[in-house]
Amino acid sequence: MNSEFTIAVHSLVYLAYLPERMAPSEVIAENVATNPARIRKVMSHLRKGGYVDTREGAGGGYRLTLDPAVVSLADIYRLMAQGSVIPSWCSGDPDSDCVVGSNMRSVMDGIFCTAEKQLESYFGGITIADVLGRIKVCK
Repeated sequence: MNSEFTIAVHSLVYLAYLPERMAPSEVIAENVATNPARIRKVMSHLRKGGYVDTREGAGGGYRLTLDPAVVSLADIYRLMAQGSVIPSWCSGDPDSDCVVGSNMRSVMDGIFCTAEKQLESYFGGITIADVLGRIKVCK
């Protein structure tokens, strides 16, 4: 799982929490506890995905464009982190004479693909509004 996914979810939940659903990158960055440049990078992906819009000038910033009750974590995962469960390297050598070494890579690929599908399915049942609701219970 990459940190951009967490930053994206945090940023969207924060925007959903705000009455006007708008905030500049500096304010979001302070809430997320990262730097504004990193927020702008993540928000750029969210803007391209249609989840946020920007408004220039005084009082401007990023604005949530969709109802938080319809945006699932699976939507954000697919945009920001799909494939991150699958490692970039796996042990084994398909040309090995050993049954373990020659099959480990394909077996693990199948396991990781299944895990990612299950994760995506789980995330599909959680919306940005749900995350905000869980946070409000923490008060």
